[in-house]
Amino acid sequence: MQNNGQLNKEVLILGAGPAGLACAFELSKAKKQFLAIEKNEAVGGLSRTLQFGDYQTDIGPHRFFSQNKYLYEMIEDLLGEHWLKVNRLTRFFIDGKFFLYPIDLKDALKNVGWKRAIKIIFDYTTQKIKNIFSKKSQKNFEQKAVADFGRSLAELNMLNYTEKIWGLACSEISTDWADQRIKGLSLLGVVKKAIFKSNKGPKTLVDQFYYPDQGNSLIYETMKNQASSSGEFMFTSYPLKIVHSNEKITEVIIKNSDKTFSVTPEQLVSSIPITELINLLSPQPNSEILRAAQKLKFRSHLSLFLILNNKQTVFPDQWIYLPNQEIPFGRIMEPKNFSAKMSPTNKTSLLLEFFCWENDNIWHSTKEKLLEISLPHLEKLGVEKQFIGETFLHKEKYAYPVYDINYQENLAPVKKYLSRFENLFLIGRAGSFRYNNQDHALEMGILAARSIIDHKKYDIEQVGAEQTYFEKGYVK
Repeated sequence: MQNNGQLNKEVLILGAGPAGLACAFELSKAKKQFLAIEKNEAVGGLSRTLQFGDYQTDIGPHRFFSQNKYLYEMIEDLLGEHWLKVNRLTRFFIDGKFFLYPIDLKDALKNVGWKRAIKIIFDYTTQKIKNIFSKKSQKNFEQKAVADFGRSLAELNMLNYTEKIWGLACSEISTDWADQRIKGLSLLGVVKKAIFKSNKGPKTLVDQFYYPDQGNSLIYETMKNQASSSGEFMFTSYPLKIVHSNEKITEVIIKNSDKTFSVTPEQLVSSIPITELINLLSPQPNSEILRAAQKLKFRSHLSLFLILNNKQTVFPDQWIYLPNQEIPFGRIMEPKNFSAKMSPTNKTSLLLEFFCWENDNIWHSTKEKLLEISLPHLEKLGVEKQFIGETFLHKEKYAYPVYDINYQENLAPVKKYLSRFENLFLIGRAGSFRYNNQDHALEMGILAARSIIDHKKYDIEQVGAEQTYFEKGYVK
């Protein structure tokens, strides 16, 4: 490809994460030509699998669940026998004790002790009575969590873990986060489950989930291979400028290695961070839109991968949450517990997840420094220094869109401005600035493709915006 060459493309897709790949895959079924560009050297985005020698890991724990039967069947058709059903075990590690997650009443009461249990029940009951007489609406995550669970239970793991993820006080976090992550949960529901426990009916994703036997990237590599019959994927590539005229995207300037070229797309599908997209536009939006976009924040993510020698397994869990603030990492996962193929026989590995801001001390830490500050806490979890072999560090700048208290008022004008472009589609977690799961990202990509194929704009904004607890779904 020559420098400054120009391509005409029916569809240009920015980003080949779950959303971008689903769009390409759906377009390929209709024989639509596309070009998908990706800044990394592989597809999958935040849902991709990393390879470290003979070991593999996803970027944090990924499992597939959805209320959309079509997605299950689509991926099952893609993967066949490589689509595993895994028995789930997830726990919180709080004050030196493991708590089952989601909450099991007997387990929780045993761990907190009778005095604290009475306090939790008292606070919960008192709060529910207050709610009956109070007309106040909850304005932030802290108020919402306390109103739903009482102060004692909210402080057990919800408030501290939430602050650890976001690096913000819960009073500065939107109630939208509560609607996605804790709506539909209740202490009363836990009690009912304990009293009326039954093995009848379908198992929910609380008990089991689906997982590709060679890591999450297997889904997206398979999609890419099948979609390549109708389109092209270009890696280590990113947009430099997005030109528009008369409310239509007319040209995109792309950097690929040492070459720069131009694409004139009929349709542009973007899953790159919305804050980057808005700043690439030429002509630029007015200063008010640019200021609003500047106030939208993303939380960054570091993965510290540890190879353990002479250790067959560490935990029975797929992953463990660690809400205590003195522990520097927020989650720890053991890839082998997702699939035995993620580690060599009789060996295992661990992934420690750090939530941070770009350019803070954690972001700039070396893998040696991160291991040093983590070791005292790893040893309490039974991971001794002598078993730790090679370590690897992976960084993601745009991991989580931050639902701070003002994010909606900043996001609304940005999206309103972008909605004027008739041939632009915003998809994915970063592209739509919505903290959704990979099933929602897939749905967004599919809807964008169907909009192009059917010449009808479907409402992509409604995907993942139902304000219901995300940990719902069924496995067959």
